[in-house]
Amino acid sequence: MTPTPNRIGYLPETPAQTAGPYVHIGLIPHQAGFDIFEKNFSNDLAAAGVEGERITIEGRVLDGLGRATKDVLLETWQANAAGRYNHPADNQNKPLDQRFRGWARTGTDFATGVYTIRTIKPGSVVGRKGRKAMAPHINIWLAARGINIGLATRMYFSDEEAANAQDPVLNIVDPPERRQTLIATRSERDGIAVYTFDIRLQGDGETVFFDA
Repeated sequence: MTPTPNRIGYLPETPAQTAGPYVHIGLIPHQAGFDIFEKNFSNDLAAAGVEGERITIEGRVLDGLGRATKDVLLETWQANAAGRYNHPADNQNKPLDQRFRGWARTGTDFATGVYTIRTIKPGSVVGRKGRKAMAPHINIWLAARGINIGLATRMYFSDEEAANAQDPVLNIVDPPERRQTLIATRSERDGIAVYTFDIRLQGDGETVFFDA
């Protein structure tokens, strides 16, 4: 018998809602002051023994008025220094660094709104179906209150101009000036390369987002 709204056992659709503060309690509880996981997911991928140039990524997630949002969850996914992902689907003939998981999770600081990720600079990866190589980049996914569906974007490196100019994904962004919203600016602090990447959710200079 087909369930209907008038029959016992009918399950109505769950009302839609945006992500809320639970993202911290459930996914990065240590940032919210809870010690509930035996092993917390970290924003530090550059553990001892991992191959590659150590870098720090930092920035803010800005709302339409240019204000830093202070309760955003960010996850990153990237290739290793040789340009290979730590995933069974990546069968490129490149070295696999088993010590580098490639995936990080963090949140914007409750006081400053700044997020920080410590990792290594990724190598260039081959595009889908073995097509044109992509410039070194890091995939970013974020969720927060007011966002119905998680937003996906990419971060490219300002010191990879030649590779960026040939990147097949950057080259589909139109108008071309919007490509700059995906480029992180390099500086140096205490001998470590620091890439600053602010993400603008809307308004002037809105970051380019992709279908996940």
